[in-house]
Amino acid sequence: MEPDAGDPGIARAGAAVAARRRELDIKQRNLAKYKIINAGALIAFEKGRSWPRERTRAKLEEVLQWPAGTIASIRYGGSVPGAAPEPPADEGAASLIIGAVEVAMKTFGAAIESLPPDDDPEFGDRVTVILADLRKLETLVARAAQRSRGTADVVLALRTVRRCYDDLMFRAAASPGATLGQRLYAARRRANLSAAETANAAGLPAGLVDAVEAGESAGDADTATLNALIASLDG
Repeated sequence: MEPDAGDPGIARAGAAVAARRRELDIKQRNLAKYKIINAGALIAFEKGRSWPRERTRAKLEEVLQWPAGTIASIRYGGSVPGAAPEPPADEGAASLIIGAVEVAMKTFGAAIESLPPDDDPEFGDRVTVILADLRKLETLVARAAQRSRGTADVVLALRTVRRCYDDLMFRAAASPGATLGQRLYAARRRANLSAAETANAAGLPAGLVDAVEAGESAGDADTATLNALIASLDG
């Protein structure tokens, strides 16, 4: 947090965040639990006493379901996004999803903990299975998040799944037996590129990057193109 007491723009932005958080029923403890922002820093910001760093603001905007840059815009006079989204059609279903994700992540945590060393011959096959299951879970939770407007805990659960997947893909990409898809994912993420942007940079079909990262094979020419792109991004 950056101390900046007395700036009316910060007070305005903090008040807007506090109102939006109450609107979505997002608890301080959940923001701290999912490492978005700790309670003390959040209170200081919402009371206009300090200004969060850019990365923290981006995390808050994701959870508050605001476009990137909204908090800074409000500070400098921009409008506060409109009314609350429609309530979720089935709050009970959202609660079930959140509970299921918590159980699933404990299972994934145990599976990741039991992986052999990264240079073990079995590591590649075992990590690939876990990653495939994480992708399936991410797809299910992402769909639930779209249907559960106003249920911020579902968004937080989705963030947890994606963070786990991200960390494991980077670990797999650094292993001796890393696949093309794993290395591609790590390279583009380090470059802050989306899958679509990466495909465009390589002059390849938009869906090919997603497919390769999901473990599907590519033709010789496409493989060569992607390897060259990885080298360029990591260069």
